[in-house]
Amino acid sequence: MNNRKGLFALSPLFVFIAIYLLTSIIKADFYAIPISVAFMVSCIYAVCICKAKNLSARINVFSKGASSENIMLMIWIFVLAGAFANTAKTIGSVDATVNLMLSVLPNNMLLPGLFLATCFISLSIGTSVGTIVALVPIAAGLAQSLGVSTALMTAIVVGGAFFGDNLSFISDTTIAATSSQGCSMKDKFRVNFYITLPAAVVILAIYTFMGMDMHTSTSSYDVNIWKVIPYIAVLLTAIMGLNVSIVLVIGIIMTLAVGLGTGAAGLFPLLHAMGDGITSMGELIIVTMLAGGMFEVVRRNGGIEYIIEKISSRISGKRGAESVIALLVAIVDVCTANNTVAIISVGNIAKRISQKYGIDNRRAASILDTSSCCVQAIIPYGAQMLMASGLSQLAPMEIIPYLYYPMALIVCVALSIVVRYPKKYA
Repeated sequence: MNNRKGLFALSPLFVFIAIYLLTSIIKADFYAIPISVAFMVSCIYAVCICKAKNLSARINVFSKGASSENIMLMIWIFVLAGAFANTAKTIGSVDATVNLMLSVLPNNMLLPGLFLATCFISLSIGTSVGTIVALVPIAAGLAQSLGVSTALMTAIVVGGAFFGDNLSFISDTTIAATSSQGCSMKDKFRVNFYITLPAAVVILAIYTFMGMDMHTSTSSYDVNIWKVIPYIAVLLTAIMGLNVSIVLVIGIIMTLAVGLGTGAAGLFPLLHAMGDGITSMGELIIVTMLAGGMFEVVRRNGGIEYIIEKISSRISGKRGAESVIALLVAIVDVCTANNTVAIISVGNIAKRISQKYGIDNRRAASILDTSSCCVQAIIPYGAQMLMASGLSQLAPMEIIPYLYYPMALIVCVALSIVVRYPKKYA
């Protein structure tokens, strides 16, 4: 595919970036234009340029992407997450959990403590979305109690969530990366650990330094342990490896039981809270479907193939080959807003590149997984960022500047390629 056709295939993405990011930067206000409007305009343009024989066929291509299996699964999770988060907030679970954390953690350890807790939970449950659903409401509540930036606290959770998403044995990205490169999860974990540990240690030190002057009230906190049970149930069932949908259903049931049992709210107020929570996810659902449809048109027009073809043709040596693998999965992730799909899309070409240039398959799997997670964490229209922004009631671009861990991880991946680290696998 020539450059003109390739760039034309990718043009819906350029239209979105121009409308949303450039307008927001020029206006110095990321609320200047709703992300749903930016996607709507770029989707209309995508339908217009779609390679299909007539308008009906073009709309069918778009609709296929908007209603794909992955998109519908995300929407189902959004609905359940909205219902759980708002119902838990209504019965006081967020306040109770915040008070519990304030009473247990030392003043200057709240930031690193939240980061460590998020890393552990996401590593255990293997899903960044599930971790964000469980902890962002707590982080937002802590921010309000402490008078610190809600965007910072939310970003701590998002960063920690991707730590686990990248390393966990039960993560979709780990399964996709190891399967495509033909290596064991255990070996991929070892390579990954060497790359991610420096980033995690540095960011933990930064959070410790930032929290040194943080002070909370010396008064005792009212902790109603019954109201913390819904979150404990969500975390424990997730750690057990249950599907995130089942985890959220259990969380909703526990929230209703605790709310009615403690007299925190009646049945109908709880049902209304559940409905309001579902409604609050409306924009996330719309944006997710619009993005899915637009990226399907990009794929249908050959945009993904163009990227892979152009980048893989410029390889020189092992460093160049590894850089191409990292860049390929990163760009495809930008175009699909799904790190697992990005890994699957470039997995075969990454394996061929690895075999040709003698790259260890464990290292190739690690680069695929880590690079995709880095990008997925910082794109404003990814499922994780949309979920975090919806639960914290912030614009995605308000959270992104505070994503210290993903940014540090990008640096670590680049350094690992340049200096051939870890040596054992290079």
